[in-house]
Amino acid sequence: MLAAGEPGSALVQWLRLPVAERHAGDGLTDDLVAGVVRYAARPNETAMIGATLAARLGLERLWSVDDHSADTPDGDDPAAAKAYGDAITRAWDNPATRERLAADTRFMAGLAQPGGVLAYYRWLNAPDAPMLAFRSDFGAALVERSPIQAGRRYVGYWETRNLRMVANIRDVLGRYPGMRLLAIVGASHKGYYEAYLNQMHDVRLTDTAAFLR
Repeated sequence: MLAAGEPGSALVQWLRLPVAERHAGDGLTDDLVAGVVRYAARPNETAMIGATLAARLGLERLWSVDDHSADTPDGDDPAAAKAYGDAITRAWDNPATRERLAADTRFMAGLAQPGGVLAYYRWLNAPDAPMLAFRSDFGAALVERSPIQAGRRYVGYWETRNLRMVANIRDVLGRYPGMRLLAIVGASHKGYYEAYLNQMHDVRLTDTAAFLR
């Protein structure tokens, strides 16, 4: 899994080993072991939630869905890249963004308190969160009026990226009919995931509120 560029799945395999067997050997060098250990210690949901849960459930791997194949190079003209970035930054300067940042700051400040992490996740997964993200980001970009149509280009990229991510999810679900799947993704993707997956036959979404208690 390490050679395939799948550190999350490599960590699943590592965590499934008895503690006494988590050492170099059988082609796993000291450097590779150190890399897995460092990855396990990183504060990110793939390692802390995805790999840990998969190992606990006896699963063999995680499934990566975001290959960033929708990304395109900035081009050779620095001025054009700056104009694009400036236009998107101006679009993001709006009341919804300030509302979102204020709430994020408030919840982040309480992470160390009892229940703080779950409170943060509840806010990120609240029913109105996707619309706030849209108003502050993609919706604002759609109505910006730069001559280069930066906002429309940005939203085109974003929708394409999410479509490909959801297509990869649907591919996995199609391989294992009836399975349950936990998708771990940035909060701004959630509304798009739900919109696209709700169009799929044989896919039923479950509200995360039932689990974030």
